Amino acid sequence: MAISNLTMFVALRYAFGKGGVSGRGDLSYVSTLALAGLVISIAVLVFVTSIVNGFERELRERLLNVLPHISAISSQGVAVDSLPASGGPAGDAGLLGLAPVITSSGLVAANGQVRAAQITGIDQTYSDVSALGEFVSQGAWPDVQQVPFGLAIGARLANQIGVGVGDSLVLLLPDQRISLAGAVPRQKRFQVVSVFASQSQLDASGVFISLADAQRLLRMPGKAHGVQGRLGDLFDPFEARTFLRIQWPASGVRVQSWMTEFGTLYQAISVQKATLFLLFSLLIAVAAFNLVSGLIMIVEQRRGDIAILRSMGASRGRVLALFSSMGVLLGLAGTAVGMCVGIGLGYLIPYVVNALSHTLGYDLMSQYFISYLPVQILFPDLVAIGAIAVVATFLASLYPAWRATALLPSEVLANE
Repeated sequence: MAISNLTMFVALRYAFGKGGVSGRGDLSYVSTLALAGLVISIAVLVFVTSIVNGFERELRERLLNVLPHISAISSQGVAVDSLPASGGPAGDAGLLGLAPVITSSGLVAANGQVRAAQITGIDQTYSDVSALGEFVSQGAWPDVQQVPFGLAIGARLANQIGVGVGDSLVLLLPDQRISLAGAVPRQKRFQVVSVFASQSQLDASGVFISLADAQRLLRMPGKAHGVQGRLGDLFDPFEARTFLRIQWPASGVRVQSWMTEFGTLYQAISVQKATLFLLFSLLIAVAAFNLVSGLIMIVEQRRGDIAILRSMGASRGRVLALFSSMGVLLGLAGTAVGMCVGIGLGYLIPYVVNALSHTLGYDLMSQYFISYLPVQILFPDLVAIGAIAVVATFLASLYPAWRATALLPSEVLANE
């Protein structure tokens, strides 16, 4: 154990100190740059992996928490009384909840501003299929049902047309009616009773009204376009889809799950994470093997020290362990610094993105399904990245260490 401690102490001196007869630092510019490359590679891998993890988490826990997982919709409408209810056979098919809905595209107008909106008529059972009510920032979600011609609107959409709780706006539908003035769009004035901020795409286009108001507005008395549901298992919608198709075998109801719209995105995120992890792991390996030249230079600088150690009885294995330990220590140092930098970037960059969006007046994340840069740092990823870096630096140190063991003490000391 004493010899092992001595070996580690000498490795530390060679790696980070000013040991030996010369008293000069052993890390050359080449090895320092290689170590910097290792730090940068690890930091970027930690940061990029954390962002991909964040997108995967937000898709799974936020977007799929506010959007229904499955829907059965008919453009012609079906009787509300014929719609399946939660529990019973629906529960056996893997559906945790079902709610009748009426859906329509339209426009919202207020304060001289007009924006496109996706209008959804809902009743009190909608909370069984969506957690959107948990993201209310103004007002109260149940008021949508209690206030005649009241609506809930997404925060970004509300900001664009300049309305808040208590204000009124006009809903315009694509259906036209004929009057003495000609064809005019169907419209109705609603009062804003709730504003939700889910930080998802719904904030920019979602408008929710009561099912009864939607039936009156779209002239669908006693009807709904269909149902939306929540799955017990996100990745197993087969039984639920089969159950819903059986309910209306010949009525032209279209059944689709979240995978129709977001399944490809979810798979792309998973594939992207694996691909980026592999690519940046190769960069870590390249940076680690760039240390070889620096370690070889250290071996050449320490020829006299190696010869003295061998003359004092140190075995080839001990010399090999010494320089291998030095490579591992450099790898551990680079890994620790790189992880700290990567974690720091993970916590800092989202604030920078938000600040830039606010300063520029433009949503930099507008092309994505969420309105902010998500970051999730997972401990297993850090362990995997650290293991890759340490193993790569250890393998890179074997050749310089082997060169050190090949030195003959008599030849080295004869030339000193």
